Amino acid sequence: MDKNGLYLKYGAIALLVLILLVTTLFQIQPEEVGVITRFGKYVRKVEPGLNLKVPLIERLYKVAVERQQKEEFGFRTTAPGVRSEYTKEGTVDESLMLTGDLNLADVEWVVQYRIEDPYSFLFRVREPVVALRDISEASMREIVGDRTVNEVLTVGRADIASSVQQKIQQLCTEYSLGIRIEQVVLQDVNPPDPVKDAFNDVNQAQQERETLINQARSEYNKVIPKAKGQAEETVQRAEGYATERVNNALGEASRFNALYTEYVKAPEVTKRRLYLETMTDIIPRAGNKVITDESGNNLLPLLQMQLNSKK
Repeated sequence: MDKNGLYLKYGAIALLVLILLVTTLFQIQPEEVGVITRFGKYVRKVEPGLNLKVPLIERLYKVAVERQQKEEFGFRTTAPGVRSEYTKEGTVDESLMLTGDLNLADVEWVVQYRIEDPYSFLFRVREPVVALRDISEASMREIVGDRTVNEVLTVGRADIASSVQQKIQQLCTEYSLGIRIEQVVLQDVNPPDPVKDAFNDVNQAQQERETLINQARSEYNKVIPKAKGQAEETVQRAEGYATERVNNALGEASRFNALYTEYVKAPEVTKRRLYLETMTDIIPRAGNKVITDESGNNLLPLLQMQLNSKK
């Protein structure tokens, strides 16, 4: 055999050895695991590092189990980075949803997940990512369909995200996708563009209504407690006055009863004493006094003397 033939033979052998080495040795990255099949049947799982497999007979699938992956709904990221760029082109059908009060909402959300069972992810469901997207969209439509449009747009967003996450995880487990849902994020929720202006007007009117209600409550909290305080003060005054009058009346009654008791013991003496006490109280306030005898004689001279003395 000439030199060219030898070179060709050795070159073919070297190429064959190189191909065998390339198809036998493989590297698994730290965030991955390798799944080996032999003639299409699952054989084993290999961990990160340098590994070997039988060439031409065994096939390798690399699955990123430590990497958090995401699926976007209602938008697509066109340029990731510090200032990411997005587009809604071709996503309206998956984001436009009917709420429980028969309004429309444009819902954008992200499903973040990890692959926790490489075997199930690869072999139990055909196109598991497509299945995950279908499950996510169906779950979101179901949860949004049970809420009002105000809940979807405002206060109910956190509850919706939590409910959707639980629903997706439940279905992924039932369908053996081998996926663990880590988070569902409502990226943005808006009314559809054709009715956005009208919806904003309604929101503004509702906000003004809430403002007026809050102002009225503020005035109520200022006036009503003051009026209640004044009413309480008036009631307490009346109760005090009533107590005073009752006590006075009781005192007068007690005094009368005491007088009556003494009167019963000595009627004439008590009668005379009461008469004298009464006259003692009345006479000083009577002004000029004229005292006559029973016949009334000499009345005029007395009156004349009083008139002269005043002059």
